[in-house]
Amino acid sequence: MEKYNSILDFKNNKSKTIITIGTFDGVHLGHKSILEKMKNATLENTYESIVLTFFPHPRMVLQQDSSIKLLNTIDEKGELLDKFGIDNLIIHPFDAAFSNLSAEEFVKEILVDKLNIHKIIIGHDHRFGKNRSADINDLITFGKKYDFEVEQISAKEIDEIAISSTKIRKALLEGNVKLANEYLGYPYFISGKVIEGKKIGRTIGFPTANILLSENYKLLPKNGVYIVSCEIKKVLHFGMMNIGKNPTLGDNEQTIEVHFFDIKEDIYNENLQIAFLGNIREEHKFNSITELQTQLEKDKAFSLDFIKNLK
Repeated sequence: MEKYNSILDFKNNKSKTIITIGTFDGVHLGHKSILEKMKNATLENTYESIVLTFFPHPRMVLQQDSSIKLLNTIDEKGELLDKFGIDNLIIHPFDAAFSNLSAEEFVKEILVDKLNIHKIIIGHDHRFGKNRSADINDLITFGKKYDFEVEQISAKEIDEIAISSTKIRKALLEGNVKLANEYLGYPYFISGKVIEGKKIGRTIGFPTANILLSENYKLLPKNGVYIVSCEIKKVLHFGMMNIGKNPTLGDNEQTIEVHFFDIKEDIYNENLQIAFLGNIREEHKFNSITELQTQLEKDKAFSLDFIKNLK
């Protein structure tokens, strides 16, 4: 898959294209039918497929909603879309100037002139152009004028996508990663760099890798303890992750810490992608360090039993 950071960067080799537009946050099972439609349509002909998405998220620009949390970073989204055999991913910068394009300017200047559109696969409720003034009927009219096809995604499919995204976020915010993974069709994951922490974990027999998220708009599951996995230097490792403020130790800052069961070497500055496999428990304040150690031993035993049953 070719990835472009702007519509202007797209290299049009004169072959016609089949396009879909959306946020595709999570690239979950609800998106699967759309992506398969794209793939099948391009396989049947000599067209190229394009997923057009935007960053920052339009809500961050139009509503200045900096609190929005997404299921994927841009890099993660690209990695997931690549698995569906999409030819091109365009991540166009969304800004005030772009939002002020009229509907016909967007169609003519972007879809027709820049992207050489043959067909667009889009939701029946899709709105576009300045102030989101145009709808699917306008798009069909433009299709006739500029000679491209419009395939509507059914209301049922759109509802499935919306419901899936909502349910995934809700499940993660409730700490239910098992349910979130079922909706996603793969284990939810985060990406980040291993940084130095306070090194308290090693003093109680549970050294941890402190993770700094690669992007602060990434949605974190609810504070708690989780079973996780991570591939490091082509070797799969398992561990348990704590998301929270370490109340037993009197901390106030949110941290993400992973205790890997079989890693002894220094992994500082490694960039890791860590997958959530299951829940262990909610975050809890213990009466003493000894009580915390006892619980961590129980957490580890629970995790190892869980992992054994995965194989």
